[in-house]
Amino acid sequence: MAARVRHDLPEPDAFTRPYWEAAAQGRLLLRRCRDCRRAHHYPREFCPYCWSEDVVWETASGRAALYTWSVVHRNDLPPFGERTPYVAAVVDLAEGPRMMTEIVEWTGSAGQPPLRAGMELEAAFRDGTPVFRPRPSTRPAPSR
Repeated sequence: MAARVRHDLPEPDAFTRPYWEAAAQGRLLLRRCRDCRRAHHYPREFCPYCWSEDVVWETASGRAALYTWSVVHRNDLPPFGERTPYVAAVVDLAEGPRMMTEIVEWTGSAGQPPLRAGMELEAAFRDGTPVFRPRPSTRPAPSR
């Protein structure tokens, strides 16, 4: 029986390994340029703003704001088809960069606030991959 291909798991290389190892430990890393001081995501070996190679890893706060999203109802790639519907999103990290991700712990059911631009989010991790969920202040209280 052939191994099932997963399209949602990273293939780390020598450069991105620290990023994925941190994510497996529940930490989100960014790269920050020591010359222009700007943070960027996705990880690159140089600064995309000033082209400096003096760039270091930095632990992000894990806070973000929802920029845009789309509820995906159909995806044929494993394991996404088993997760539908899910929320594909772009978030603005507190440190400045934008990041593509998925919103979790949001179903759109009654009692949950609707998704909205600017909604406060926090990092969570699934299978060593960063995803985001509504911050506690925007989550509904548990039902009794």
